[in-house]
Amino acid sequence: MIEYRSVTKTYPDGTCAVEEFSLTVPARRTVALVGSSGSGKTTLLRMVNRMVEPTSGTVLVDGQDVRDVDRVALRRSIGYVLQAGGLLPHRTVIDNVATVPVLTGTSRRRARTAALELLERVGLDPALAHRYPGQLSGGQQQRVGVARALAADPGILLMDEPFGAVDPIVRRELQDELRRLQAELGKTIVLVTHDVDEAFRLADEVVILRTGARVAQVGSPAEILSRPADEFVRAFVGTDRAERNLSVRDVRGRQVLVDELGRPAGVLVP
Repeated sequence: MIEYRSVTKTYPDGTCAVEEFSLTVPARRTVALVGSSGSGKTTLLRMVNRMVEPTSGTVLVDGQDVRDVDRVALRRSIGYVLQAGGLLPHRTVIDNVATVPVLTGTSRRRARTAALELLERVGLDPALAHRYPGQLSGGQQQRVGVARALAADPGILLMDEPFGAVDPIVRRELQDELRRLQAELGKTIVLVTHDVDEAFRLADEVVILRTGARVAQVGSPAEILSRPADEFVRAFVGTDRAERNLSVRDVRGRQVLVDELGRPAGVLVP
């Protein structure tokens, strides 16, 4: 479990990135922080592994103040996935994945064996293990990034715009992979994204942020879509967009969902 207790972050130039933010992220759940640029979502994410220190307030992991934990030890105990993968370009795929286990005392042979298993788990051919990141596609690099974040079997996974640098088809595939992995592994995931549809697809709970990490609304995707808190939320999630307003039409005996413009959006399965 992760707890933010009245955290504030003010930079030396006076910019307040986060103001009095409080939130509890339940264990084994996925929570998405959603907002436009300047909403403080990445700052909040990086407070968990102390890449950013709050000016005031407290962040706790399983009841322990993260400031009481050595920074290096804390970061090695928390998985972290970046938008561009953040892989070490001079190391092979297998050694990228094995990095943290080796640093924490696992033998290189054992770490590499586990890394091969992880590559398969995230949907990669183990034959790619001895390639370098530059020899992989963007989607493959992101899968390696997820495998590396999982290598030390962390309880927490932080994901900062993890699928933002790949094309829409690959992005959908990676989202499906994350959903499958979460169903299998049950991690505590904090996901930062500017894409509200991605947040709705992946998260159990969505936090919509205004500037300065002021909370506009917190709830499940269904709760937010059905009862947006105000006009800001309504506009942000696109409640009034044609593709959000669906109706059912009978097409040759099949129940087809169509949007306001009559475009098909899906089929109802009995």
